[in-house]
Amino acid sequence: MGTSTEQHPTTVSLAVRPRGRDFVLAGALIAAVVVEGTLRRDLSWPTVTTAITVLLLAGLPWRRLHPLALVIATTAATASLGAAQLFAGVSPDGMAAMFGLILGPYSLFRWGARRSRLVGGTVLGAGVVLSTVLRPEPGAESLIGGIAGVLFVGSACLLGALRRERADRLVKEIAVVRAQERESLARDLHDTIAHHVSAIAIRAQAAGLHTRDPDVVSESLRVIEREATAVLGEMRTLVRVLRTPAAYAPPAGIAAIERLSDDGPPQISARVEAVDTPSDVVAGTLHRIAQEAVTNSRRHAIGVTAISIVLRTDGEDLLLDVLDDGHGSVAGSPPGFGLRGMRERAALLGGSIEAGPHPAGGWMLRARLPRSTR
Repeated sequence: MGTSTEQHPTTVSLAVRPRGRDFVLAGALIAAVVVEGTLRRDLSWPTVTTAITVLLLAGLPWRRLHPLALVIATTAATASLGAAQLFAGVSPDGMAAMFGLILGPYSLFRWGARRSRLVGGTVLGAGVVLSTVLRPEPGAESLIGGIAGVLFVGSACLLGALRRERADRLVKEIAVVRAQERESLARDLHDTIAHHVSAIAIRAQAAGLHTRDPDVVSESLRVIEREATAVLGEMRTLVRVLRTPAAYAPPAGIAAIERLSDDGPPQISARVEAVDTPSDVVAGTLHRIAQEAVTNSRRHAIGVTAISIVLRTDGEDLLLDVLDDGHGSVAGSPPGFGLRGMRERAALLGGSIEAGPHPAGGWMLRARLPRSTR
């Protein structure tokens, strides 16, 4: 990955360990060096130059894990070889395969930690200056050679830095997506589980108030069993989403809205008028909104006895109306995340939600969503 070893040492060490292709590349370059050292007759010190180049190229497979060490070794070895040749009175030279060592500066700025990049950049700069000073050419030609060296090494460093930035940006984008998925799961958990748990609590209270009425107790136990089974199913779905988020699909849609009907208390009547089939995302969101609205009415409305749910078409949009006959809300009821979450869901799909007192009495929520998210 593109993170530094200072931030994620375990992840980076696994991601940058030597790869098979690195050994193949190093082997090919070493073979080319041996052939070049055997055939060339213009090398001042063919054996020493070949040996040093082979040793440096042998470190290429570890360029991702130890880029600074490779850069320091390369700079020190090439500068020492050039200085020794100059002091010995021979013309400094090198081998063509040495250009493969440019992977050192690239790797330093691609995978190296921040401190390593600072140290390595200083070493590379000193190496370029020293190689310019050691050139036997006249001043102008030596300066041109130095500029060419700066451009060559600098291009490798820049390319590594750009690749690093791109990888870091990808990691951040993935982190944002994961955070959004977790937020969505939190909303699903609130919207679905709270709905069923509220029904269980109401039925349990009803059974407690009518302990001597077998019919009420039996009906309450039946509803509690049904809602508990639904809760377990929803929990299993959420666990599967956490384990394999890519395979997630909204489990409920338009048909599930009608299944929200319940004899109560409070009595819930859900009606879906003739509507064109919306996209899966819109259908799932409408179902979640209906669930949340019913849950809010059950929890917060005072004296609610009936809740109506109506889904109909309005031009290119779908309208979902949820109306209860309660009056006011329970004192001290926390606002929670439900309504805010529904509004965020609707806004993401290009829709809106309005909620407030109904002129005829009670509380009404109206959600407007486009049939398609194109």
